[in-house]
Amino acid sequence: MIKEGAENSCKPVASGYCRVEALVSVDERGQMVLPKDLRDKAEIRPGDKLAVTAVEKGGKVCCLFMIKVAELNGLVTDMLGPMMQEIKK
Repeated sequence: MIKEGAENSCKPVASGYCRVEALVSVDERGQMVLPKDLRDKAEIRPGDKLAVTAVEKGGKVCCLFMIKVAELNGLVTDMLGPMMQEIKK
């Protein structure tokens, strides 16, 4: 789950809490539709790009996460920033 931070950037919730937001079906062409209420809640608009991240377990993909590309830079900076500061020392 993603939490809105004070500086208006998304950050992962430290507790690791997540919940099922919606169930989607895959059609015969492999396409899925995110429900409108979820798109509205996540502020996903037509033309937005989503990065799909896969988690593997036992050689199989078990989880897929979507992150708006517009938020990806901020997330990477927040996660790697402290590490990059250590490297610079």
